[in-house]
Amino acid sequence: MKKTIYITRKLPGDIIDKLSSQFHVKMWHEENVPVPREVLLKEIEEVDGLICLLTEKIDVEVLNQAKQLQVISNIAVGYNNIDIQASTERGIVVTNTPGVLTETTADLTFALLMASARRVVEGSEYLRSGEWGAWSLMQMTGQDIYGATLGIIGLGRIGEALVKRAQGFDMNILYHNRTRKRETEEKLGIHYREMKDLLQQSDFVCLLLPYSPEVHHLIGKEELSLMKKEAILINTARGGIVDEEALYHSLKNGEIWGAGLDVFEQEPVPTDHPLLTLPNVVTLPHIGSASVKTRMKMAHLAADNMLGVLTGSEALTPVILNK
Repeated sequence: MKKTIYITRKLPGDIIDKLSSQFHVKMWHEENVPVPREVLLKEIEEVDGLICLLTEKIDVEVLNQAKQLQVISNIAVGYNNIDIQASTERGIVVTNTPGVLTETTADLTFALLMASARRVVEGSEYLRSGEWGAWSLMQMTGQDIYGATLGIIGLGRIGEALVKRAQGFDMNILYHNRTRKRETEEKLGIHYREMKDLLQQSDFVCLLLPYSPEVHHLIGKEELSLMKKEAILINTARGGIVDEEALYHSLKNGEIWGAGLDVFEQEPVPTDHPLLTLPNVVTLPHIGSASVKTRMKMAHLAADNMLGVLTGSEALTPVILNK
């Protein structure tokens, strides 16, 4: 008898075909609407595997409903939407999709940095609104990128990929990481700094660390006050890393120059969110990995993780609980 899996969002047909050859597949068929909580709680009862997105909160309530769940395959690098501790205690394997989105997310991070520094979105809106009357010397002036100092908080795969892009702009590159990486420093020609020093010295601060309760609001009022008045904060990691209220006040009061945000604490972000009212903030709808090729790679890796666990082999990219 075939095992049953549930997929919380419509996936491309070739991936469904691959899974259907081995399993009985059930799926929420809306592409742009998350599966309702009550539907997920019902569907999880009799399935052996779950393929989900960051939009699904897989907490103790969901896990308690699952009578035979063996594997949760998350289509994302981050997995803060899943209770890893509770899953591990129940013998459920959790997997994610690292590696395949590294370069694409680094591209978007640097694009957001450039758009924020050179006021690309603001300039486009300025032109389209008919406000552009004549060229003037200081009109729509931004911040230089070439030769500036970049501070990276979280030097994982994406952080290292960002370094390579920044080197093309001859940037001075600093980093802070939970564990210092001396070999990487030597290989890439970058410099380690304690958090306070990095914030004080950087023209751009890019957040690329994974979310956990320990880093909730890592960047708050005190940290923002350490940054240069001309500095720009870029967040393509997770919204909860930044205290958004503190960031709003810092930007509104001119304590830092600008921000580029691909992520928010609440997603989708409410249209009346204060940060959306500021001209010096470039905002995106969590599209760091959103290229066609990369999203397909992520979906295929999630499917392969599912196949590995449920066919008695191994997951390609399991999440290991930190003890």
